[in-house]
Amino acid sequence: MAVRFNIRMAGVGGQGVVTGSHIFSTAVINAGGESTIVPFYGSEKRMAPVESYVRVSDEPIYEIGEITFPHILLIFHPQCITHGKSYTNPWYFGLKKDGVALINNVGPMKLQTDHAQELADLNVKIYYLPATKLSLEVAGIDLATNMAMVGAIGAITGLTNMEALEQAVKDRFLGKGFVVSGGTAALDSVVERKFKKKAELIGKNLAVVKAAWDFAEQNGWAATQKTTSTGQAAATA
Repeated sequence: MAVRFNIRMAGVGGQGVVTGSHIFSTAVINAGGESTIVPFYGSEKRMAPVESYVRVSDEPIYEIGEITFPHILLIFHPQCITHGKSYTNPWYFGLKKDGVALINNVGPMKLQTDHAQELADLNVKIYYLPATKLSLEVAGIDLATNMAMVGAIGAITGLTNMEALEQAVKDRFLGKGFVVSGGTAALDSVVERKFKKKAELIGKNLAVVKAAWDFAEQNGWAATQKTTSTGQAAATA
């Protein structure tokens, strides 16, 4: 049976939402899957809304563009929920029945009563990942929050693996990937100045990816199928 996820990622400027979506998409392709991405943002400034639409599958994908009805939502910043900092409102609009919402927050958030009821009616699984906390603890910088989100969604979908993610991160920060905007390039420069060498930068980012992947597995969020380094799906014990 084909495995496919339409994923809407929402965050704010300065978090590397677009960079994270590109790394995840590349990692799925590295593992033998298919992926397309489309970023969407207005003014390039910190705390401005940002969205990115990512399609991943183990079969060919023929669609591209905005994702209105996602299987999975990634919320990179709680203000997408509490302050409406999202191009899609309410923040969970269009989420399919039995979908997943991965939210960057330390512990459960108090959602609006009607929102909580609608999500319950859809049987949505809400996963709270302390992505920024993991970034600070593992990398010593909050700008690796996107790496934590990437690690967790990698485990949740089961369409990639750590080897493929490692290569995607290396490609991105060694200049083999693309730069989608001047703002993204500026963000990369800020991150790079925090570390003495790119090797250390890559190592810290990968450590955060791995920590989030492990967090997802420990909490039972990971897919029942694991993608091996050759891109083939292998059933877990």
